[in-house]
Amino acid sequence: MKERIPMPEQSPEERIRNFSEVALGYTLEMAIAEADRCLQCPTSPCISGCPVEIDIPGFIKAIRDKNFRKGIEILKDTNNLPAICGRVCPQEKQCEAQCVLGKMKGSEPVAIGRLERFLADLELSDESVNAEIKSEKKGNIAIIGAGPAGLTAAADLAKMGYSVTIYEAFNKAGGVLIYGIPEFRLPKTVVEKEIEYIRKLGVKFEYGQVIGRTIPFEKIRKEFDAIFIGIGAGAPRFMGIPGSNLNNIYSASEFLTRVNLLKANKFPEFDTPVNIAKRVAVIGAGNVSMDAARTARRLGAEEVMIIYRRSELEMPARLEEYHHAVQEGIIFHWLTQPVEYMGDINNNVRKIRCIKMELGAPDESGRRRPVPIEGSEFTVDVELVIEAIGQKANAVLKTGFPGIKLNKWGYIEADPETGKTSLEGVFAGGDIVTGSATVIEAMGAGKRSARAINNYVSSLKRI
Repeated sequence: MKERIPMPEQSPEERIRNFSEVALGYTLEMAIAEADRCLQCPTSPCISGCPVEIDIPGFIKAIRDKNFRKGIEILKDTNNLPAICGRVCPQEKQCEAQCVLGKMKGSEPVAIGRLERFLADLELSDESVNAEIKSEKKGNIAIIGAGPAGLTAAADLAKMGYSVTIYEAFNKAGGVLIYGIPEFRLPKTVVEKEIEYIRKLGVKFEYGQVIGRTIPFEKIRKEFDAIFIGIGAGAPRFMGIPGSNLNNIYSASEFLTRVNLLKANKFPEFDTPVNIAKRVAVIGAGNVSMDAARTARRLGAEEVMIIYRRSELEMPARLEEYHHAVQEGIIFHWLTQPVEYMGDINNNVRKIRCIKMELGAPDESGRRRPVPIEGSEFTVDVELVIEAIGQKANAVLKTGFPGIKLNKWGYIEADPETGKTSLEGVFAGGDIVTGSATVIEAMGAGKRSARAINNYVSSLKRI
């Protein structure tokens, strides 16, 4: 049985000194060889693992047959951001987890994500590609938030023949794709080119607009046939342990935004430095934690550690990101919980007092609950701390969106299949509904809501 084609990468020694993309992408020969591994199963179980419903066997067969234009058309039929998905989606837990080849003894699944990236990058390199704009408009739709959910809903609705306007608080579209995920994992030129495709579909972008602040929500409701809210969960969550008010303790969202959006990685070319210390601790073990730790390493930290209260088996990060972090010299403290930050006379953080944990019975997440081990406390020396323990809903929801029903955590209550909220004609999806999740899950929510919005507006027109 043919072995899976490995992805070419920068060496760890080289990449910790730059912010260039780590994974270099398949060559033409590699992509065809990997596509040839696909069994073309008649039941296509891989599609069931894809939140945006890509015809995976179809585009892989097109690669195998060297019909790349057809493969790109198959991809773009359901996925408006394939070059992004091919880089950051957790395929190993989704489409590739359903691959029949991967369930065979001694075999790995087809590298679906890598093949998706290969095709998408081919399209991005072709400046002649144009998007079809439908001249007849079925209605006017407002999208609030230009993150993965909003961009997907906007593109799908534009393809259906709607006039779509996206309102975005930042001065760039992309949301977490721009300000959250580091350049070495997702180059911003890739994001910008994918967004340009959506703009070519006829979608309009209004930047610097915080709906509920700069423009009243009720005004938007009156001017549009329907609204989709995809503003993400952008407010940082903190542990709140003693010493949290010391200097040099960041949230991961602040740290990564300063590096990505404000270009702190290009200091002194851009005067927005992040003062990286020699010893950095990152709290948490998700993808954002790996991103923060690996970014700190590239900015010059000599020792970067990740502190996580569960074991390696329970970490939510992708295995690929974890392996890259290990290769880049990140230190891991498993089954360890910070309980206090300790500072010096100038209120700068200098130590973390921690306690060792053991795993007890499973909690509501299905993972075994970490339990403190009495008498196991110890300290680690640090000079900068980055907390990456998740995010929460923005407080603007409480006052800026009158009448919309929120749950006890402050997220919007919405039907998981349609995105319908408590307000007529208002839909929502992505992290602002589910809490922090993956890019592809947010895109899936945007796609489902686009279909529901089309049904809703069509029913209005028939009345």
